[in-house]
Amino acid sequence: MQIHQIRLHNYRNYEAECVSFPASIVILYGKNGQGKTNLLEALYMASFGKSYRGLQDADLIRFQAQEASIILSFTRNQVAQQIKIILSHTAKKELWINETKVPQRELIGTLNEVIFSPEDLQLIKAGPALRRRFLDREISQVSSVYCRTLLRYNRAIAQRNLLLKKMKYEGPLSLEEWDRQIAGLAADITARRLDALHKIGFLAGVIHKRISSGEILALAYEQPYGDGQGNVADAAWFYEKLQTHLQQDIYHMSTSVGPHRDDLVFTANGADLKKFGSQGQQRTAVLSLELAELEYIKSETGEYPVLLLDDVMSELDSSRRQALLAFVRGRIQTFITTTEPDLFRSMEGCSFIRIEQGKVAAYD
Repeated sequence: MQIHQIRLHNYRNYEAECVSFPASIVILYGKNGQGKTNLLEALYMASFGKSYRGLQDADLIRFQAQEASIILSFTRNQVAQQIKIILSHTAKKELWINETKVPQRELIGTLNEVIFSPEDLQLIKAGPALRRRFLDREISQVSSVYCRTLLRYNRAIAQRNLLLKKMKYEGPLSLEEWDRQIAGLAADITARRLDALHKIGFLAGVIHKRISSGEILALAYEQPYGDGQGNVADAAWFYEKLQTHLQQDIYHMSTSVGPHRDDLVFTANGADLKKFGSQGQQRTAVLSLELAELEYIKSETGEYPVLLLDDVMSELDSSRRQALLAFVRGRIQTFITTTEPDLFRSMEGCSFIRIEQGKVAAYD
């Protein structure tokens, strides 16, 4: 997987710019506010069809412009491909793969990417939603079936929650149809998550042992509504739990059972890293997890994804930076944004692109 070129028109602070990339570690550098992260965000948009910073599509269009576009050229399995995205204030977003218009769910998995941003360094300390999103993002890239199942599940949960609100204020209604559907989808999602977590957890453990002082990293899946009997991915079990928690759900007007409530637990040598891990231990665990993502996607698709690193290298100490670059050098195209290019000048395999005011100022 390699990105060759991106053309931006009225995207954020880029008026009209074409940027070409080598198949190496690409250092995007410059002062703050010049457009480094905007460029990285455009690369991410081509993979997922949305901003990783949570921005609305309209906010991605250059000030006073009516329309923006991203055209990205890349190769996958030695086959040249193109992704085009058109954003407009007056029309719906358009996504194109090789001149064929597609919905967003079909874009995911076309260009595989892994992003590592400052927010990800909080993966262990943050709430469970961030950890669920991390897992869903990676599985969706390698399984279009999972992506569609997740969309159907989220819609069903939203519908059930609306009915729960009506039941609280208007009296009893039948949830049978929704509960049966949710139970089946929940079982499918949980089974796929457990399978992925088994593979990612093993890879992360091997990597972590190598880059830490020999600590044993383990990842566990947690179902907070369970009964302590281990992880369950069974439709009948989910259906029974939905019935058991019904009165509680009516009171809170929210569904308390299902994979939208699940969590990941990180331990090192048996100790819960969220409760007892130092900041250094937590960051090493997250780095191990990010590197495991790369190996997981390769094992599922046959090709490494592109790696995007948004201003995280300055947050890592020298040994972790060296471990990360040694892992990707020569085999994974990597994009790094930084205000400190001198951190990388002495490192082998890096190419430098200086960004100034939404333009490429220099290739060096």
